[in-house]
Amino acid sequence: MALVHSARDAYGKASNMPIILGLESSCDETAAAIVRSDRTILAHALAGQDDHHRAFGGVVPEIAARAHCELMMPLVETALADAGLALTDIDAIAATAGPGLIGGVMVGLVTAKALAMAADKPLIAVNHLEGHALSPRLIDADLQFPYLLLLVSGGHCQLLRVRGVGQYDRLATTIDDAVGEAFDKTAKILGLGFPGGPAVEKAAAMGNAAAVPLPRPLLGAKEPHFSFAGLKSAVLRAFAAGDYAPQDIAASFQAAVTDCLADRLEYSLSRMDHKPAALVVAGGVAANMAIRAMLEQIAARYAMRFVAPPLWLCTDNGAMIAWAGVERFAAGLTDPLSVAARPRWPLDPAAQPARGAGVKA
Repeated sequence: MALVHSARDAYGKASNMPIILGLESSCDETAAAIVRSDRTILAHALAGQDDHHRAFGGVVPEIAARAHCELMMPLVETALADAGLALTDIDAIAATAGPGLIGGVMVGLVTAKALAMAADKPLIAVNHLEGHALSPRLIDADLQFPYLLLLVSGGHCQLLRVRGVGQYDRLATTIDDAVGEAFDKTAKILGLGFPGGPAVEKAAAMGNAAAVPLPRPLLGAKEPHFSFAGLKSAVLRAFAAGDYAPQDIAASFQAAVTDCLADRLEYSLSRMDHKPAALVVAGGVAANMAIRAMLEQIAARYAMRFVAPPLWLCTDNGAMIAWAGVERFAAGLTDPLSVAARPRWPLDPAAQPARGAGVKA
């Protein structure tokens, strides 16, 4: 790696603003970003893998891991060059250490370990979910702890009270499929292409949300959790019947998901004696505009601030991992080089298992 001549004085050493390099490789995006503790994104380099996986209608773990191997170091070099920094100017190296596809997670974490060892810098092992959970604080300096977080992604659907860095109370989770998984499977069933979330949202905009009678799993249930497996199965039956246009199924599916999320969120909010000041959404599904609009309405009804990251920060990226690294570094939380990659890593290990949730708890 060609180390750029140090521009550190201009970027903050004298003013004591740590600079963190963050690496992300938990699924099918490879990313490296450099973020300063004053919330300045000095560089962000990202390479998607949509073309690698499109023919399969979903992410193939082995293909993803190989692509991460090829892309990670060139992206690190690009990020350093874009920031005008040398590796020696970085204060710490942060990387996703889980949860995620274990092959990809290992690529990013091993790369971070090598860089940390070579430059004699601290290593920060970041929970990918914490990257999402803290990402709104990267773009909103006024967002203070605690806040209520709806984390909606391809692998998770959780409602959490965020009390601080590394301090999470899981209030609800999915008992079967994650909401993003349901979007992806619906896109595959309807032949809408990959990635599924944006494809379903685009098709839904051209359909009739009242055309297909789809279920709302757990709507009105006397428990806080989510469920999407039955909805996904209903989409398959509706498509197989041949009576509905794909756009109408997509619109009806998106409406059902929005109704389910709203109902479950309202259930939890109505039972809180002390509501946090802000309702925050994060994760890839947070890019869906219909879901955002619903959440904004609920936040207004409960007199809460609504905070949502910009669309690019909702999907997997290096900036959120670098920012989580900034927050953990400030709290004195670093990790040994022996830290292991983890395919499963709950934000709230003490949470009671939800019925049927298994590893998605």
